Amino acid sequence: MKNKSYIWIGLVVLVFGIIFIPEIVSRISHGDVVDNDRHNVGGRKMDPASLEEHHKVPEFSFVDQNNDTITNADYKGKVYVVEFFFTTCPTICPIMNQNMVKLQNFFRDESDFAVASFSINPTHDTPEVLKEYAAKYGITNPNWHLMTGDMEKIMALSNTGFNLYAGANANVNGGFEHSGLFALIDRNGNIRSRKDDFGNPIFYYDGTTDEGVKMLEQDIRILLKS
Repeated sequence: MKNKSYIWIGLVVLVFGIIFIPEIVSRISHGDVVDNDRHNVGGRKMDPASLEEHHKVPEFSFVDQNNDTITNADYKGKVYVVEFFFTTCPTICPIMNQNMVKLQNFFRDESDFAVASFSINPTHDTPEVLKEYAAKYGITNPNWHLMTGDMEKIMALSNTGFNLYAGANANVNGGFEHSGLFALIDRNGNIRSRKDDFGNPIFYYDGTTDEGVKMLEQDIRILLKS
C-alpha cells in the first residue's frame, strides 16, 4: 500500500511540474510574477481599461497649508486621491488620514502621485492650523495639499462635484458629518474606480478600512503606469 501511495504522489508531482512549472518560469523571466498577482482581482487581469471612467473633477481654487493658491492645474498630469475632512474631527478623520499617510509612504518615490484634502470646517481650519495638522500626521509629500476656503464652495464641491456627502450638524460629535470615502483621479482629471463582481462601478474607496486602502493602492499603481 505504501508503494502505491508513493506512486500516486509521484504522479501528482509530475503532473504539477508539467502544467505549472513552465508558466512559473515564464513569469519569472518576464518579471511579472508580483505584477500579475497584485493586479488580478476576481480572477481577471486589472489594467487602466478595467477602471470605470466617471465625470471630470470640477474646477476649484483654494488656499493650502502653505498659503499657496491651489487649483486643478496643480494636479494636471498626476494621479491623485481626494478626501473631505476637518482637523477637529473626533471620529473617522484620524483613521482616514493615517491611511492616507500609508498611501503617501507607498508612493514616496512617485513624483506623479498627489493628494487633495479639503476641509469642511474652513472657519477653524486656517492655513496655520492645517500646517500643524500636516506636521502631526507626518504629511511630507509636496503634492499633498490640505485646502481651506469658502465653506459654501467646499460643500458644493463635496456634495455636487464629487457626490460625497458633507454637512454641518450641531447634533453630532464634532459638529460636522461626512463620508469616509476617497475618490481616485487619473492624469486627465477624471474620477476613476473599479467595478464589483457584477460589473457595477464602486465609485469610491472606503478610506477607513484596510481593504479599501489596499484596493486603492492597487488601482493607483495601475493608473501611474498608464
